[in-house]
Amino acid sequence: MGAYGDLVPDEEAGQPDGSMTAGRDRLAYAAASTEAYFRAAAASLAMRPGASEPDMSAALLKRHYGLTGSIATLSSEVERTVEVNLSDGRRLILKTSTTPEAVDSFRFQTAAMAGLQGATGFVAPEVLCTTSGALMFEQEGMFEQEGMFEQEGTCGYLQTRIEGIPLHQATPTPDLLFRTGSALARLDLALELVSAPAAHRPVLWHVGCWSRLMELEQYLPSGSVADSVRVAMSEYAEFVEPQIPDVAWQVTHNDPSPFNMMVTGQGMGFIDFGDGCWSPRIQDLAIAASHVVRDSTLPLGGAEHLIAGYASVIALSALEARLLVGLMRARQSALILVNYWRSHLFPADAQYIKKNVARAEHGLSILAPLGVASGEEAVLAAMSSYRP
Repeated sequence: MGAYGDLVPDEEAGQPDGSMTAGRDRLAYAAASTEAYFRAAAASLAMRPGASEPDMSAALLKRHYGLTGSIATLSSEVERTVEVNLSDGRRLILKTSTTPEAVDSFRFQTAAMAGLQGATGFVAPEVLCTTSGALMFEQEGMFEQEGMFEQEGTCGYLQTRIEGIPLHQATPTPDLLFRTGSALARLDLALELVSAPAAHRPVLWHVGCWSRLMELEQYLPSGSVADSVRVAMSEYAEFVEPQIPDVAWQVTHNDPSPFNMMVTGQGMGFIDFGDGCWSPRIQDLAIAASHVVRDSTLPLGGAEHLIAGYASVIALSALEARLLVGLMRARQSALILVNYWRSHLFPADAQYIKKNVARAEHGLSILAPLGVASGEEAVLAAMSSYRP
C-alpha cells in the first residue's frame, strides 16, 4: 500500500456511517490536501509511459496466464496497454508497468473491478486471474523467456474487453444521457460496497489537489479560457472546498469521461478505473456531467438529462445539489490545467493528452454565467423535470 494508505483504513471503506464516517472522510480529505500528496500525485503524471521500453506483453501473457495471441498496442497516458486477440476469438486488455507507483494503482483497479462482478445495471470489465490465482502479477527479479528478459519490478493485470461504442462517438440524445446517468449511479451503488486496497494513494484528479492546481496556470493560453478557469477555481476554493468533506464519500470511478463510458448491447459500460480512489460520491456525477455540457440553449448545457438519470437512482442531498455545478466547473478547469501542463511536458503526445480539453473549454463557457444560487436552481429543475 502507498504512503497514504494507512491514514484511512481501506478495510473500513463503504461500511460504517454517521459521525465516524464523517470524521474519517475529513481525515481523508485533509491527507489528500497536503503538499506531499499533491507532489507525489503530480510526479506520477509527469512521467512518460514506458512505451519506449521493449514490449514484453507477449512474454508476460504466456508466463503469467499461459495464453498466446496477437498483440496490438493501444494509446495510454500512464501504463502500457495492449489488446490481446486470442485464437478462440476472445479479445482481452493487458495493462503493464515498470513504475513503483503502478503496483498500488493496479491493486486498486483489479480489486475494484473484481468487486463489481455480479452487480447489475451497468457493464464493467472482468479481471482474469493469473495461473496462480492472483488478480495481478508483480515481477520480482529478471526473467528470461524465448531470449527476452522481463524487467524487474514489472507488474500488470489482464481483463476482458468491453465491446461497444464510446460515448463520445454516440449521438447524445436525452434518452441516452438519462440512461448513462442512471447506470453511473448504479455503478456508484456497487462501488460503495467495494473495499479496495490503495484507495488513498496519490491521485492528481482527487478533489484534494484542486486548490493547488492553479500553480499550473502558466501553461494556459491567455484570454477567456484562463479567465474562466481562474473564476471557477476561485469559486471552488471559496465555496465548495470547505463543504466537500460533508457530502457522502466512498470508492469512486473518478473518471467517467466519454472515452471511458461505452454504449453496449447489455447497457452502459465503464472502463479504466486507473484514477479511482476514495472521494466524494457526487464527484462521479460532476465529472460525467461536466463532459456533456455542449448545448448553449440549456442552463446546464444538456447535462440536465444525465443528472436526472443519476438522481432517479441516487437522490442528491440538498448540499450535493448546491455544490454540483461548482464541482462541474472545477473539474472542467482541473482538466484544462492538468492537460495543458502535460502537453507542455510531452508535446509529441499533445493531441492525445488534450483529447477532452476542447469539450471542457466549451462546457466551462456555458456554465460560466451560473452562480451558486442559479446553479443550484438549475440542478433542482433538472432533477424534477427531465425524464426519458
